[in-house]
Amino acid sequence: MAGTNLQWHRFDSSEALAETLAEGVAQILTEAIATRGRAVLAVSGGTTPVRFFGSLSRIPIEWERVQVILVDERFVPLSSSRSNERLVTKNLLQNEAARASFTGLYYEADSVEDAAARANDLMAALPLPIDMVIVGMGTDAHTASFFPDAGNIEDLLSKDGEAAVLPVHAASAGEPRLTLSMRLLAGARFIALHIEGDDKKEVLQDALDDDREPPPPIRALIECADTTVHVYWAPKQDIVP
Repeated sequence: MAGTNLQWHRFDSSEALAETLAEGVAQILTEAIATRGRAVLAVSGGTTPVRFFGSLSRIPIEWERVQVILVDERFVPLSSSRSNERLVTKNLLQNEAARASFTGLYYEADSVEDAAARANDLMAALPLPIDMVIVGMGTDAHTASFFPDAGNIEDLLSKDGEAAVLPVHAASAGEPRLTLSMRLLAGARFIALHIEGDDKKEVLQDALDDDREPPPPIRALIECADTTVHVYWAPKQDIVP
């Protein structure tokens, strides 16, 4: 069962979760730098990680040796309020973390497929595996941009594909998306699932018990992961001041 590949970390508040997760990420990045000279950190968008980004950005590590990338992105320019790159630039790549390198997934192109092809070349050149991945989860059990109604959902959930970045078309996603592949995400050295609220906890528990095929995307990631997936959860998401 997928739940056997999970380790829960429960917190009383979003603030406590953010601070502990940030400290853990900083330690993993520091260890990766000591081992291989640099570290690769993959982060997600949305409102949930904003407090965590702020906490992490203030921790003094060798950020100049850290490569920050996105787990997924909307096919929108940096000027859009829906851009994950914009969110990460504003909330993470500041303070101490301003010294980190960043490679995004969005590129101006005629189609999301063309943008994914360019992003794929750049991501494939990174020193893999990714050292730290932090993913979120939607109320439909999607993670990254692995939306259940995506036309290529079987390819998205497969660990066997060669591509590092895949295009996504799903009605529930709104605009087209770009996402790191299951191969890259599941092969990370450390995987954290950051969720908050009782509703998200119930969604995760239901997904773990759902034996349909294809599986709920979050269950697919947990089952494909090369390592234990660490769930960081707080009962209610606090509003970031």
